[in-house]
Amino acid sequence: MFRPISSEVLSDNWGILTKYEFELRRRNGEWQRQTRETYDRGNGATCLLFNPETICVLLTRQFRLPVFLNGGIEALIEAPAGLLEGSDADGRMRAELLEETGFQTSTLTHLFDVYMSPGSVTEYLSFFKGVYSASDKVANGGGKSDEGEDIEVLEVPLSEAMKMIESGDIRDAKTIILLQHLMIEILQKKS
Repeated sequence: MFRPISSEVLSDNWGILTKYEFELRRRNGEWQRQTRETYDRGNGATCLLFNPETICVLLTRQFRLPVFLNGGIEALIEAPAGLLEGSDADGRMRAELLEETGFQTSTLTHLFDVYMSPGSVTEYLSFFKGVYSASDKVANGGGKSDEGEDIEVLEVPLSEAMKMIESGDIRDAKTIILLQHLMIEILQKKS
């Protein structure tokens, strides 16, 4: 089905960009030679924190260079996320939540793992949901300034967050998946 021919690392800076040449067996049995580039920056985790008392979610807003270059958007609204960097997904997500939002949660549930851009990026994300209340805020959040992070924390009513998807204020795929998952879960509980 797959026969590697060659690989060449084009860049090994923030992530690894590699050019691959290979043959792929097509469904009709013929072998086709292809060349592709992949970007490997490691796997990650993301989480949507939900307050069932206020029906609000915690989101973040920060500058993302690729988004700015491909649309001029100065700040992206998204669910907290981070790279695993050798850690387990649950532990790393808890650390990211504290770092980015200042909130700790005792309730963190793994939902699923998703490849977000499988045509060129090797990364998959572990998706989580968590529950929070005002008393779970134990730090300032905002990210690590020495890593270039300047993260604004937003507490948004779930109904407003869903409208923000339609208006284009939320354009981040992982965030949309998490918000829609939460909305489906709430609707299923009501029926």
